[in-house]
Amino acid sequence: MVAVLCNASPLMALGKLNRLDLLAGLFGEVQIPRGVYDEVVTQGLTRGAPDALTVRLFWQRQQWPIINVPQVLLSAYLPPVILDPGETEVLALAQSLAHPLVLLDDEVTRAEARRLKLRLCGTLGILVRAYRRGLLSLDQAELLIREIAARPDIWIAARLCDQVLASLHQSAP
Repeated sequence: MVAVLCNASPLMALGKLNRLDLLAGLFGEVQIPRGVYDEVVTQGLTRGAPDALTVRLFWQRQQWPIINVPQVLLSAYLPPVILDPGETEVLALAQSLAHPLVLLDDEVTRAEARRLKLRLCGTLGILVRAYRRGLLSLDQAELLIREIAARPDIWIAARLCDQVLASLHQSAP
């Protein structure tokens, strides 16, 4: 079984869209480091972010792990770019696993994951996978992608959403 690690941005985006269920449908189990949980849930609840409660309840229901990343892993990983604590924990942990899949959206973090030769997927990639596996119809995937493009609280460029939609329509039967 491939270890799937998730950073804050896909969790928050899917929480805002109320589609965290796609993670379970696609991956069976997803792990998050404690720093990501604290960023999304603990700090999110403090700010009154509704997606924080959604993520907390979903994670409790799934009984998925929240990983305390060992200090030795964090000390051994010195990224050449500035990452937030959750991103650092995800990438440090990912390097200790055999062929993990890392879920993240931030472009700087994605570039660092590529440098580390990690497999990665973002929120839009999750939606495309869900469509290809029959978890979403084309109309549902399109609606979710258009919602991402229109929402100011999901930081994925509308231009990228348009590119993904065009690709989906080209590959649709």
